[in-house]
Amino acid sequence: MKKVWMFSVLLMVAVGLTACGGGDTSNSTRLMGGSMQGKALLLANTVSTIAGPPITEAIDAANFTNPNGIIRKGTDLFVADANNCTIRRVDIATGAVTTIAGTTSVSGSADGTGAAASFNWPAGITTDGANLFVTDRVNNNIRKIVISSGVVTTIAGTAGVSGSSDGTGVGVSFTAPKGITTDGTNLFVSDSGNHTIRKIVIATGVVTTIAGTAGVSGTADGSGTAARFNNPYGIITVGVNLFVADAYNHSIRRIVISTGAVTTIAGTAGASGAADGTGTAASFDRPYGITTDGINLFVADYVNCSIRKIVIATGEVTTIAGTAGLRGMVDDTGAAARFSPSVGITTDGANLFVSDSGNNAIRKVVISTRVVTTIAGTERISGATDGSGATAKFYAPAGVTTDGTNLYIAENINNTIRKVVISTGAVTTIAGTAGVPGSADGTGAAANFNWPNGITTDGTNLFITEAGNNTIRKIVIATGVVTTIAGTAGVSGSADGTGAVAQFNSPSGITTNGVNLFVTDTGNSTIRQIVISSGVVTTISGTADVPGSADGTGTVAQFNAPYDITTDGGKLFITDRDNHTIRQIVIASGVVTTIAGKVGETVSVDGTGITASFNDPAGITTDGSSLFVADHNAIRRIVISTGVVTTIAGTADVRGFVNGSGTSAKFNGPDGITTDGTSLFVADNNSHLIRRIQ
Repeated sequence: MKKVWMFSVLLMVAVGLTACGGGDTSNSTRLMGGSMQGKALLLANTVSTIAGPPITEAIDAANFTNPNGIIRKGTDLFVADANNCTIRRVDIATGAVTTIAGTTSVSGSADGTGAAASFNWPAGITTDGANLFVTDRVNNNIRKIVISSGVVTTIAGTAGVSGSSDGTGVGVSFTAPKGITTDGTNLFVSDSGNHTIRKIVIATGVVTTIAGTAGVSGTADGSGTAARFNNPYGIITVGVNLFVADAYNHSIRRIVISTGAVTTIAGTAGASGAADGTGTAASFDRPYGITTDGINLFVADYVNCSIRKIVIATGEVTTIAGTAGLRGMVDDTGAAARFSPSVGITTDGANLFVSDSGNNAIRKVVISTRVVTTIAGTERISGATDGSGATAKFYAPAGVTTDGTNLYIAENINNTIRKVVISTGAVTTIAGTAGVPGSADGTGAAANFNWPNGITTDGTNLFITEAGNNTIRKIVIATGVVTTIAGTAGVSGSADGTGAVAQFNSPSGITTNGVNLFVTDTGNSTIRQIVISSGVVTTISGTADVPGSADGTGTVAQFNAPYDITTDGGKLFITDRDNHTIRQIVIASGVVTTIAGKVGETVSVDGTGITASFNDPAGITTDGSSLFVADHNAIRRIVISTGVVTTIAGTADVRGFVNGSGTSAKFNGPDGITTDGTSLFVADNNSHLIRRIQ
């Protein structure tokens, strides 16, 4: 206790904040965990925008927001518009867009017709010609839409219940299902959170697991349950085989449907990259979407922002559109075209159609000429402009931290680190170059990042998790010098060790107590510790490739894609995203407990402790008395001493961009969150804005 107290005092002195009244700490704050702690926030729950351009509901309603799965039927495309919670139709010839099911900005799980039905982050989509079938990711179920009538029904899984049980219809369970395809008789689903491939007989609703073992991620080829996947995403049938984009393994896998035999045909697990080549000589960086013309596979290579082709017979991989490391929205030919991270892809044999998720657009690639055009949607509000307040632009701000005077933002798609002066709203880029991902160390714009996600500070340095490079980076605030302190760019894994010897798999959140860094290693479902002075990395909680929800001590405990993390100096608090819970780790003992939320229940209900529930919780911070969580499209408060959970701003099932008070305000995929001791600051990821709650 004496060491913790002394460290706290040193931090208060370092940031120029000391206790008032000769030891009365009721109004004092200290820098801890990347936020200012020690004074309970007194909020009126009023939401405003401090940086980023003004936007309106009307502008958004006419466009896409994070389109995911896409499938062609005749002259139409059908798109799972994930953040809008709707299914959209696009007339290929005219680009006219209509909504056929769901209501923009309203998430839910209701069956019904057209706008009376509701979805919660629809991800994958396929068709048998008469019906659409959709993986409703956050609802953990599979939905059917009769194309002619718009009637929506749930055919497998139960909304709000995650799991891995086989069976029939609503008696089965899924965990974050993403990709889906059909051979006309069966559906095949990438059950991403379970790391398995499931089959659904359309006529009977019978569900079986055909490859992988629920709750065990990995890289192994083999038959049936002996095979291992790591967050499989896109899936497509070609004759007697399935082909799967195994996202976090950065590889393409083949499954023989009749036997369940799994082999890797392109890419190498644990080695992300952008190299063309044959088989394992090629590399991918989180491949998401996959489609086929029967001879070739076409892949939306998410982090590389490019479209890749694989000749099925030979395994030869080439890049046919876009250039890895260059992001944007440029219509052109082949490598001169630019994409943002893209999720879905489909084909009519002559053309590819891509859901360009980061650009909120639908793009077309003519296969023979590689000419890229935009046929629907347009990116409206993102950018990389420095400036003041509304003149500045962001592109997918994710992590946010503060030293009490400034905010520091990790931007996913811009691959930059930005600074916002709290008092003025002035925005500057302090490291990285927008649209140029990479792994180079250097100073300011000479350094490169690849999908920076989490960020924290000790007042002197910034520390960043880099999901695309699987590394941890440091920036000296005073000089802008960037170095890599743990992990090796392009190498994923779970090894403990020192500096570059250690391995990570898509790390997301990061926090610090000034001596150590603590990281949510999302792809490994573990919590890692890095000693700042030495770079020594250890796994302090969870076991790599064994996701779950068990409480316990150290590696006995389990997590499922933990996302963000914060600390009050003695404890760590984690958003365990795929479990939809908030977890606590006592640093001294390693004891893990679940303090709020129900495992597998994907709704947002206020309450106390495990009677409350969350829906894909993302960012988390603390003022020392309460936790504040970005939960779907709402900001929730958890009183640490009692476990009482309340919603203070936004509504979880209603997405939007509205400033206002309490639940009248709206957010669009809020991610990182921090506090300067007076207000909360939120990186509103899909709005491309920085919001304040006072």
